[in-house]
Amino acid sequence: MFPEHRPRRLRSTAALRRLVSETTLRPRQLILPMFVAEGAETPRPISSMPGVVQHTRDTLRKAAVEAVQAGVGGLMLFGIPAERDATGSGAVDDNGILNVALRDLRSELGDSTVLMADTCLDEFTDHGHCGVLDEGGAVDNDATLSVYADMAVAQAEAGAHMLGPSGMMDGQVGVIRRALDEAGHAETGILAYSAKYASAFYGPFREAVDSQLTGDRKTYQQDPGNAREALREIELDLEEGADAIMIKPALSYLDILRQAADASPIPVAAYNISGEYAMVEAAAANGWLDRERTILEVLTSIRRAGADMILTYWATEAAAWLD
Repeated sequence: MFPEHRPRRLRSTAALRRLVSETTLRPRQLILPMFVAEGAETPRPISSMPGVVQHTRDTLRKAAVEAVQAGVGGLMLFGIPAERDATGSGAVDDNGILNVALRDLRSELGDSTVLMADTCLDEFTDHGHCGVLDEGGAVDNDATLSVYADMAVAQAEAGAHMLGPSGMMDGQVGVIRRALDEAGHAETGILAYSAKYASAFYGPFREAVDSQLTGDRKTYQQDPGNAREALREIELDLEEGADAIMIKPALSYLDILRQAADASPIPVAAYNISGEYAMVEAAAANGWLDRERTILEVLTSIRRAGADMILTYWATEAAAWLD
């Protein structure tokens, strides 16, 4: 009798669907990106990212504690300085906002979470690029690496458990690894942004960090059409000592994420970025999407594609739903 096969049997009740579910999504797999602004007296809303703010030091602590209590696996911290310069000197200053905030959170949370730091200069430079510029105005790869090394040591000494070099400079993982080891921080890990694409979906993030960028970052971030290049970048980061790798953005690059997961012997992260967040929030605000179902479907799709960890602005909220 037709049909002989009835896959619907395993979908007939919620208990059956739960029993045979292939992809799990748990709070421990989520990482919350957070912004802290130097001199802020109250949280500053980010208009293109409803529900996300530039924190004060005090509200950062409170939000971080809330996330950890919800079961979120880690926190990724971005700093917004009051002043910027051509070399991003605030990034290496022990009293710069990012390093101060790292000390705040390490003191507050200890080892109860994985405290991560964005190891990049774009928030700190007055030109908005991820590195220092040469006389012709181009990003100087090797001069930037020297600054990254100092920045990495400062962040490790401030209390970061893992560093996130996101600038896509050639050799950045190896330089940071050597600098950390030589400074006595052999236990500090590196979450390498191995494949970071020159994406239009970063738009809201530029507002979130008050970016000073004019132009684009196409000379160092990857072309959206390239896949093999991402695998080469991953291979190089593995050789240089990365402890985990990152694909960014997530949703438009699920194919890259799948290839990375298949190839990588170390954990793979994906960043559910600002533009992806903003699209869902805008559609939900207009009543076009069921917000909770959509968020969980987005995060599940990233997990299904191979991410062991997901950076997402919904981390705390989603963790509560999952529990």
